[in-house]
Amino acid sequence: MLDDRAKLLLKALVERYIADGTPVGSRTLSRASGLELSPATIRNVMSDLEDLGLIASPHTSAGRIPTARGYRLFVDTMLTAQREQFATPSLPPDQPQKVIANAANLLSSLSQFVGVVMAPRRPTAFKQIEFLRLADRRLLVIIVSPDGDVQNRVIFPEVDYTQSQLVEAANYINTHFAGLSLEQVRDRLKSEVEQLRGEIAALMQAAVNVSAEVMSEKQEEVVISGERNLLSVTDFSSDMSHLRRAFELFEQKAQLMRLLDVSSQAEGVRIFIGGESKVVPFEDLSIVSASYEVNGEVVGTLGVIGPTRMPYDRMIQIVDITSRLVTNALSHRK
Repeated sequence: MLDDRAKLLLKALVERYIADGTPVGSRTLSRASGLELSPATIRNVMSDLEDLGLIASPHTSAGRIPTARGYRLFVDTMLTAQREQFATPSLPPDQPQKVIANAANLLSSLSQFVGVVMAPRRPTAFKQIEFLRLADRRLLVIIVSPDGDVQNRVIFPEVDYTQSQLVEAANYINTHFAGLSLEQVRDRLKSEVEQLRGEIAALMQAAVNVSAEVMSEKQEEVVISGERNLLSVTDFSSDMSHLRRAFELFEQKAQLMRLLDVSSQAEGVRIFIGGESKVVPFEDLSIVSASYEVNGEVVGTLGVIGPTRMPYDRMIQIVDITSRLVTNALSHRK
């Protein structure tokens, strides 16, 4: 356990390093902490903090920098984020895709780092399906989603359906399955297929399959904004290997999806420092994230990705406020 003096010195060291980005020496730490301690006493405390793995001495510098463990202790026990009123634009309750894109841009512009938003995950469903007979045994499938989005797909069935058969199939689907998730439709088709004529059952199965493809393509799973901001971060621009690893992460969105899925299971703002997240094991990256809701139900996560040397108090405020803006924009839409 750290005594109050050691905690105060660690807090001052982390805050000074976040602000300046240079190793903190005992003389600087004495001024920053406001404690009337001799340089020798401060050096002794810093040595103890280093033995505990909370700070480290880079190269031959006489100063110290926080480790990931030191950042974690700072965030968990010493950080007091005050909720400020940022001059943030509202997110108009437009189409969900636009709200998500605007939120990613907002996170990036406010933080000057990278904004990430996981698009809402909702059960894939359709409101209405229609079939239009084309030439050469081609059918146009017209799919209307619950939010009014219309998508078209051409399919090539083995059977040359008549227009009356197409109308019959569409009427059956729209009457019995509209509003259900595609998983529910598949389950019901399995139990009802014996009651339907074979060609109509096959047509409905094809419609369900193409609907699943359309719904999965409707929006990106993860929206990322502001990757280029990392080019101006000294911690990255001075080491191209760090920068390359960061950009590789953004290209491999599956990793971010798994991380954001973990974040959505917790309330409030979550912070992953350095290599703490085994999903994104980069010691030079930290992620501040929070979930957002639609009408009281958690449907996605958003956050800021930046260097471990980031102003965590401000990032917490930015992420918290943006999650509330997204929740308000997507809830109770008409």
